[in-house]
Amino acid sequence: MPEIIVIAHNIRSTHNVGSIFRTAEGFGVTKIILSGYTPYPVFSGDTRLPHIAQKLTAQIHKTALGAEDIVQFEYQDNPDITVLRDEGYRIVGLEQDSRSVLLADYQTPDRAVLLLGEEVHGITDDLRELCDDLIEIPMQGQKESFNVSVATGIALYALSI
Repeated sequence: MPEIIVIAHNIRSTHNVGSIFRTAEGFGVTKIILSGYTPYPVFSGDTRLPHIAQKLTAQIHKTALGAEDIVQFEYQDNPDITVLRDEGYRIVGLEQDSRSVLLADYQTPDRAVLLLGEEVHGITDDLRELCDDLIEIPMQGQKESFNVSVATGIALYALSI
């Protein structure tokens, strides 16, 4: 089974963040890195105003249902992709792009970072350029994409088998 880290960059919804935590716990994700303006649960050394940190933690908990206490996480303003690559991880962006590989055709490396982008616009161009690989989920319906938390579950399932 591959070792997987998830980066959730610029995810706006606390409900999506909570769902990503719960899904990541179910698939044995090693760690979640929350970055950009992604809300995150309170942690030791948190410098946010206590009432704001507690409010966001409570909202995340509604969908995480305790997974936020199980899955290791950290917050970074900008995800340090260079460090992860130096530690032997392959950076895999979940994004529709001309260089994307269909998820079913992708061979998961032993150590992978699954990079998720914001709900509407996806992964920013600068982060997309740092990805070793891009994968996408084929769509059968009329919508262009899945909700980020649903897409995370689909991707983690495929990457984990």
